[in-house]
Amino acid sequence: MTLYWIYDLPPWLFGIVCIGAFIAFGLVGTYLTRVFVRRVHEEDHSHNDIVGYYLSAVTVFYGITLGLVAIGTWNNYAAIQDKVDREAQVIASLYRDVNVYPEPSRALLTNDLRRYTLEVIDHSWPQMRQGIVPNGSAPMLDDFQGHLLQFQPADMGQQVLYSEAYRQFNNLVEVRRSRLDSIQTSLPRSLWWMVLLGALTCIAATWFFHMRSTLMHRWMTVLMSGLLGLMIFLVATLDNPFRGKVSVGPDSLKRVYTQLVLLSKKQPPAIVAPSPPVQ
Repeated sequence: MTLYWIYDLPPWLFGIVCIGAFIAFGLVGTYLTRVFVRRVHEEDHSHNDIVGYYLSAVTVFYGITLGLVAIGTWNNYAAIQDKVDREAQVIASLYRDVNVYPEPSRALLTNDLRRYTLEVIDHSWPQMRQGIVPNGSAPMLDDFQGHLLQFQPADMGQQVLYSEAYRQFNNLVEVRRSRLDSIQTSLPRSLWWMVLLGALTCIAATWFFHMRSTLMHRWMTVLMSGLLGLMIFLVATLDNPFRGKVSVGPDSLKRVYTQLVLLSKKQPPAIVAPSPPVQ
């Protein structure tokens, strides 16, 4: 689906629009088909049992499909949230690794990580909410890699720490790429057409009931249409995990950035190569 403007609406308004559209479709269809339905039934309520069986079969098949789609969108949403949390964890681990480097490498590397995190929060995330794949944080990673390669371990302890820091840097590159690849993740258009047409078919099946009480028929249609609209609102809300108010946010990255700022104010002692023994 390309109706991305709906994600600019507040969630409550989006929900009202979605549910209201399905209810309006159901009520208008009920009104327009009354004469035709009376003619089809021939006698009062002669085919209500058949309509009931047909509606049950349609709603069962559609309900199973819609349930699987809803579970799939939720799992995708949760998986992308895990990717963001993983990126925050890697940043925190990498910062602690380089925070014990000797100067001036420590200052350069920790500053690169703080710049990278702040860039993702303040600039990359607003672009991601618009469906744009940002690239503003790439120079910070290039700077970090360059400063990391400039560091020359002086002993075995620094060599181990250097290897671990480079491994964590590679992990950061991988989780960042995974996050960027997830920005435009959504349901295929063909699946969306199936979801929408299936919902309209279920609503249309309710029009073929012939009841003495028109008011009761309308209320049954309203309840069926409103429930389907609510379910599709849920699927649409979770379909694009980075769009809208109900979306994956940079909260874990913000917490990590706060910790990085605090650590920068309280520097641990740097690892210094031991002095050679006096002859």
